[in-house]
Amino acid sequence: MRFDVFTIFPDVFHPYINTSIIQRAITNQIVQINLHNIRDWTTDKHHTTDDTPFGGGGGMVMKPEPLFAAVEGVAGNPPECPVILMSPQGSLLTFQKAKELSQQPRLAVLCGRYEGVDERVIEHLVTEEISIGDYVLSGGELPALVLIEALTRLLPGALGDPDGAHDDSFASGLLEYPHYTRPAEYRGWKVPEVLLNGNHKEINRWRRKQALKRTLLKRLDMIDAAALDKQDLKLLIELSEEILIPAELMKKIKGR
Repeated sequence: MRFDVFTIFPDVFHPYINTSIIQRAITNQIVQINLHNIRDWTTDKHHTTDDTPFGGGGGMVMKPEPLFAAVEGVAGNPPECPVILMSPQGSLLTFQKAKELSQQPRLAVLCGRYEGVDERVIEHLVTEEISIGDYVLSGGELPALVLIEALTRLLPGALGDPDGAHDDSFASGLLEYPHYTRPAEYRGWKVPEVLLNGNHKEINRWRRKQALKRTLLKRLDMIDAAALDKQDLKLLIELSEEILIPAELMKKIKGR
């Protein structure tokens, strides 16, 4: 998969993409990340990429000319791939959205700055705006890195464990179960016995139950949308004896 990233701060990316999973994915030719400095497409001696907003107000707005020139100069006119603008006004980046985008062979990722980009860029160049949360950062560089890693993890061969991404939180519609490693006892806190007995059927059942429990306790909103089978419903009924489950939800569970 190829990422073409457009930014006025390309140096922000180097330390992270040259580390760990993304670095291995680049080395193994699973992903290609091309960083493009938007200033290279400016035409004035000061390499200006922003200007004051029409109508007044504080802050600066990124100019349309260098943004169009940069994206079209690299990705074609019109662009031959989706153009993603990292923006707090975009749709939220979820596991499903990451999975959908990971099917694309190529993405252009545009990093805004200041008060944002000229609206004509959004209307006539950008395919989709994506947000990583309901808060504002100074620019789109960190969100772009989040997007790149979220997608890279889903590509075949990117993780050491081929099923790793499918076990992550949200992949199955639930939060992930707890993990433990050596030592089996630390400061008197013991690893659950079921994980030590070698019975994989029991381990899988325990993990699924814990995933359901965590989701109930931390993200109750996810339960309704999760694809639950008969075994899950039995586990939820068992869990109702351990934790408080809202009566309305219990009614739905028993009615399925």
